[in-house]
Amino acid sequence: MSFTVAALYRFAPFDDPAALRQPLLDLCTEQGVKGTLLLAREGINGTIAGSGEAIAVTIEYIRALPGCAELDVKYSTAAVMPFQRLKVRLKKEIVTLKVPGIDPARDAGRYIDPADWNALVDDPDTVLIDTRNAFEVGYGSFDGAVDPETKAFGDFPDWWRANAGKFAGKRVAMYCTGGIRCEKSTAFLRSEGVDDVVHLKGGILAYLEQVPESESRWQGSCFVFDERVSVGHGLVEVGDNQ
Repeated sequence: MSFTVAALYRFAPFDDPAALRQPLLDLCTEQGVKGTLLLAREGINGTIAGSGEAIAVTIEYIRALPGCAELDVKYSTAAVMPFQRLKVRLKKEIVTLKVPGIDPARDAGRYIDPADWNALVDDPDTVLIDTRNAFEVGYGSFDGAVDPETKAFGDFPDWWRANAGKFAGKRVAMYCTGGIRCEKSTAFLRSEGVDDVVHLKGGILAYLEQVPESESRWQGSCFVFDERVSVGHGLVEVGDNQ
């Protein structure tokens, strides 16, 4: 038996995320789904795994939550269950930037489809910035990307403010694992006065899934937050190849 893995997120206004927690926990438990889901006033984020049917039921349920009809989901498979347990947690932010007032649902930068990403990367007027932490970057990255060498996503605002002058006059293109950090970081840059800022739709996972390896600008593998450790082109499990 193989397991379906779903990496998901959606920035959506949840007036009372605490009220959503127990029904979601009960559903996942009933379906035998494991992994982690985070709930906050700004939306939902997480990665879960289970049988194909169980994941389909769970995703359908989440899409019915307020503002979640357009839930972003990347699917892959695992030979063994990649999680030991199920956690549904309440958080202040579904991805921690620690900058008050950022609203990705309203202010995120323009999406670039994976099929159009290579042309953007090759444009000399574009600077490519990896929004992941240094540990993740160690597994792989796009050719020529700037690595902020942060320990955590919450370090990114200070790095940007210290280095913004280096990128004046350039289009800023950002990417992350699945898209969630990009939505928040592009909204942050727009709040800092950067107008020409874009990000990879669906993140590295969507790129590795949709762009043929023969045309890829990606080098290495992509760290994922479960026991598979990392995946490569086609979202095939690679393991710990750092």
